[in-house]
Amino acid sequence: MTIRPFRIDIPQQDLDDLRTRLAMTRWQGQLQGTGWERGVPLDYLKDLADYWRTGYDWRAHEARLNELPQFTTTIDGQNIHFAHIRSDDESALPLMLLHGWPGSIVEFLDVIEPLSRDFHLVIPSLPGFGFSTPLSGPGWDAARVARAFTHLMAMLGYDRYGVQGGDSGAFIAPEMGKHAPERIAGIHLNAALTFPIGQEGEMDDLTEEERRRWSAMESFNDGYLQTQSKRPQTVSYGLHDSPVGQLAWIMEKFKELTEPVDGLPEDSLDRDLMLTDVTIYWLTGTAGSSAQFYYENMNAADWSDSSPADWSATDAGSAESPSGGDWDGATSDAGASGADWAAAVRGTVPTGVLVSKACDVTIRPWAERDHNIVHWAEYDQGGHFFAAEQPRLFTEDVTAFFAKLR
Repeated sequence: MTIRPFRIDIPQQDLDDLRTRLAMTRWQGQLQGTGWERGVPLDYLKDLADYWRTGYDWRAHEARLNELPQFTTTIDGQNIHFAHIRSDDESALPLMLLHGWPGSIVEFLDVIEPLSRDFHLVIPSLPGFGFSTPLSGPGWDAARVARAFTHLMAMLGYDRYGVQGGDSGAFIAPEMGKHAPERIAGIHLNAALTFPIGQEGEMDDLTEEERRRWSAMESFNDGYLQTQSKRPQTVSYGLHDSPVGQLAWIMEKFKELTEPVDGLPEDSLDRDLMLTDVTIYWLTGTAGSSAQFYYENMNAADWSDSSPADWSATDAGSAESPSGGDWDGATSDAGASGADWAAAVRGTVPTGVLVSKACDVTIRPWAERDHNIVHWAEYDQGGHFFAAEQPRLFTEDVTAFFAKLR
């Protein structure tokens, strides 16, 4: 397996096509007297789409992304794209940063410089997301992605490292800890989900705030989740064909999951940053392939025996080899099974949890049931996309957690 230098270079014809499609949008009307409670408002979306077409400069943001050392490699038959930023401190701890949906590596742009003072950073695009395409086939659930990413770190020569993950990354990171606990120094999570599992008394000692979070989880508008986990192919046609459709699909989540919750997305995130994220989904055509992650994890397919014949045991630093889906003696069980995604096996790696009090619904007793929690921090500022919304606080919390482990 080889690691290949990578540079983003979108053909101009693709950018021209985007602008043409935006200009030719057939706009849907809106019921009078309605707003965000029914979806993205017409006037808001028209204004944003117009700016995307006439004011947003992809080439400037492409150049910023290309300032990062980027690479691709093939693991388990899947193309994997990642940025690799080495610290000036050669003794720094390697740290992998994992995004979720509808995020991308763009979420971490403002934390790369401060984190790289203390960490060597590896920031992959999840399989089927961004430039980690095309998706090689079915079966890319959290456990399989975790095995691929532990292999990536071995290929880079890192035999001990940390992992930080939010949203989808908050499922993948613990799976990495279960697959290779001897290699992972610590796991830091944000936007983590926790679930009841039907144990007697599991609701009895919840605090008032924890009960509020469980109520918020039960009443959460999960229409996007249901669609992407049950019919990802069907919804992908509209999102793949219409840039305004893709824009609305993602902007609704930026609105719903940022702090302040009663503000506009621009109150929390830079407009150009959000559009760079959306543009990556559009230009790479990954509306459908990124949604497959929901399908795999919500439909409990068992792909643990799908390790490829071309898996190499000779990559730098790697001691892994294929063996019936159970590599290097580590568990390959999915830490999430069925529709509830509750952990099947408790993690042993020291774990830190960052909670947005405004947006997250993480419940501590259930998190402690599933993970070896040694650090817990809750913040009034910041939302679901914490690294992008509050880069300073994110950097401080990640750094403080891993400092405890040294």
